[in-house]
Amino acid sequence: MTMREQWEDQAEPWLAWARAPGHDSFWRHHREQFDTLLPPPGALTLDIGCGEGRLSRHLTSKGHRVIGVDASPTLIAAAFAADPAIAVVRADAAALPLGDGCADLAVAFMSLQDVDAMPAAIAEAARVLRPGGRLCMAIVHPLNSAGKFASLAPDAPFVIQGSYLDAFTYSDPIERDGFSMIFHSAHRPLQSYFAALEQAGFLIEALREPSTPEAIITRDSSRRWLRVPLFLHLRCLRS
Repeated sequence: MTMREQWEDQAEPWLAWARAPGHDSFWRHHREQFDTLLPPPGALTLDIGCGEGRLSRHLTSKGHRVIGVDASPTLIAAAFAADPAIAVVRADAAALPLGDGCADLAVAFMSLQDVDAMPAAIAEAARVLRPGGRLCMAIVHPLNSAGKFASLAPDAPFVIQGSYLDAFTYSDPIERDGFSMIFHSAHRPLQSYFAALEQAGFLIEALREPSTPEAIITRDSSRRWLRVPLFLHLRCLRS
């Protein structure tokens, strides 16, 4: 199965996971960290890989005029049902049904590691942005997806058993607080993302490597995540 098909297969568990109040990192810290990268609202913001629409709704509340795009029919239907006032389109990120230079801002929040054709998706983001527009993206940090901690101990070593430099797909089943979910993603080294951005004509304006904020640590075992970045945030200028 492609990652596109796998995410449609997990659409219902994801809806429960993503919409549980305070459950996912989006609600606890990640959204606020990502907000610091975003430019002010312009004429049009694209939410690429919008899923069930939680970021689209957040951006709309901040004054953005948003079009959400996702390949999953289940998640697009859920996004529309949650707020019919926000335009949503079912489409692949690598083939956006939008005109050249139509947007000021493209946002890909935790979606590009789950896209089968990542370089094509970044090229499409460049195409639909006007010159001077920006792509703001968040992904699982490639260091994070390349390895894992040897144990739950706060000082556990972080181990990469294979090759960080090789791309591979993986499935990560997680159970937490009564919810279960299988995340289907691709590990790609940093150079794969940066090569795609370079080829598409983007310049990097800002880079962040967020870890778990110490203020929300409630278990000693979670302290190991203070030492390794969870995510990679980029703001990129369309030249």
